[in-house]
Amino acid sequence: MSGESPEPSSEFVQSLARGLGVIRAFDAEHPSLTLSDVARRTDLTRAAARRFLHTLQALGYVRSDGRAFALTPKVLELGFSYLSALSLPEVVQPHLEALSREVDESVSAAVLAGAEVVYVARVPTRRIMSVRITIGTRFPAYATSMGRVLLAALPDAAVADILTLLPPEPLTDRTLTDPEALAAELAQVRAQGWSLVDGELEPGLRSVGAPVRDRTGTVVAAVNISTSATRDTVDRVRETYLPALLATTRAIEADLRLV
Repeated sequence: MSGESPEPSSEFVQSLARGLGVIRAFDAEHPSLTLSDVARRTDLTRAAARRFLHTLQALGYVRSDGRAFALTPKVLELGFSYLSALSLPEVVQPHLEALSREVDESVSAAVLAGAEVVYVARVPTRRIMSVRITIGTRFPAYATSMGRVLLAALPDAAVADILTLLPPEPLTDRTLTDPEALAAELAQVRAQGWSLVDGELEPGLRSVGAPVRDRTGTVVAAVNISTSATRDTVDRVRETYLPALLATTRAIEADLRLV
């Protein structure tokens, strides 16, 4: 499980941190967990994990079939205020739907959270990854097209700090992990205004991403089109999908200026 460890202080509530850790133990790859699974994934004792799970169940955030536990839709309330204030998913979604119809591929929007991208909107057309992508799914920023355009918008020092937090690892035999090579790639992305990643996150997955800027010109999100290497060549992604993607991000930015 990824995430920053907070610095302990006199105001740090450890039980709250542990309870949130139990919620984060569930993800797209682990939608259902036993008590032992939760204890292992959170480094809690079984007794502590049981108390947290039963508390969350009493509050309606977790359900159980007697053996395994799973989150309920109520857990979405925890992030609703942030997403509502941001208003980004609401603005982006219609544009993603139109773009997906135009290119007949899966399209997504994400924001940067630490060293990862977090999906905030998505229109899937077919499953092209081994894991199911949903709102809230996280991937390492360094190996994704959306992550690279978001990283490219940051100062070099900030990027270095992020890559220290989550050092690049070879997710596939194509993943760019050398710091100098990655820095050069981000410089190119910054100059051209988009990123094309070919098989670095998962074999056979190609995606092209572009940034979305708010009314001040600050990059606040990224949008991408994902496809399979067996279905589309890199040239087709660049020549056909990229223009449609850039037109979509311009349309989103025009709407954001009105928000």
